[in-house]
Amino acid sequence: MNNTIVHPTYSKPDLSFLNRSTPPLSNTTLRPRLFEKYDDAIISLVAPVVAYWAYSLYFHIIDMNKLYEQYRIHPSEEVAKRNKVGRLEVFLEVLWQHTIQTVFGLILYHYEELPKTGMENYNMWRFKTMFVPKELCNSELINKVIYYGYTYYAFSFLKIFVGFLLIDTWQYWLHRLMHTSKTLYKLFHSRHHRLYVPYAYGALYNNPVEGFLLDTLGTGIAMIVTKLSPREQIILFTFATLKTVDDHCGYALPYDPFQWLFPNNAVYHDIHHQPWGIKSNFAQPFFIFWDKLTKTEYKGYVEYRLQQRRVTIDKYKEFLAKREQERLSRIEDMKKKAI
Repeated sequence: MNNTIVHPTYSKPDLSFLNRSTPPLSNTTLRPRLFEKYDDAIISLVAPVVAYWAYSLYFHIIDMNKLYEQYRIHPSEEVAKRNKVGRLEVFLEVLWQHTIQTVFGLILYHYEELPKTGMENYNMWRFKTMFVPKELCNSELINKVIYYGYTYYAFSFLKIFVGFLLIDTWQYWLHRLMHTSKTLYKLFHSRHHRLYVPYAYGALYNNPVEGFLLDTLGTGIAMIVTKLSPREQIILFTFATLKTVDDHCGYALPYDPFQWLFPNNAVYHDIHHQPWGIKSNFAQPFFIFWDKLTKTEYKGYVEYRLQQRRVTIDKYKEFLAKREQERLSRIEDMKKKAI
């Protein structure tokens, strides 16, 4: 019996097309869909809406059952006491916002070409001719970086990251304008600030005009400028949606990936919702570089975060003591009934 082990061999990709002076030929076909019945572009419109309500439901369950009171930014009774709008109105307004963004997306979808495959070599060649200096054109290392970066989605994530920066820039300056202009604030942005104590599904509670300009149009511009494919759109739109919900969730959870990956988090944005912090922390939803560059970051941020954690722990202790007292009362009642 022959026990010789045959190791698989891997052929190196032919990257000679990247060194040519003329573009490689392309044989394009329609890209297969992620889901057979629906175009990827339709999924990019549906996925953020589903993600918004699913993630909001997660936090709503936490709210209603008081599961993580020790990590709550504000005591639960402040939601009803300080907010100037009821939950039902917030719910209906967000549904309206989702309707607007979906209709806008369908309009763009009508004019978009269906995604195709077969242009990969041409796209890599075009990238090299546009961005690589002539002195480095014959570099085998450059060719490999382009090929593997494109093949293993590094370029896709780079485009998405640029999309993050574009969204942050658009939202910072428009958001700040809404605060510096008394007219714009009164007409549009004041509605969002009826929520002094934010909660998850209130993230997109806006005046419809502001919601369209700030969120829908801003993200659409980022999509167009970076030329995102429908699948890249799914990632950008869904991730941005989850991040926005998390920023308004009302909790400083220790293992929340959004809150330790990004400096712009639930506590950072909560400051902006307070009367004393409303003229600061305009940056959203990912980074805070515009706040730092323009000196609009709230100066007492670290102190505020520690204070909120301390207050919350005190409230949680009260909550635990109350629950323990209720438990002891039930035991006492059972003893009396047994007698």
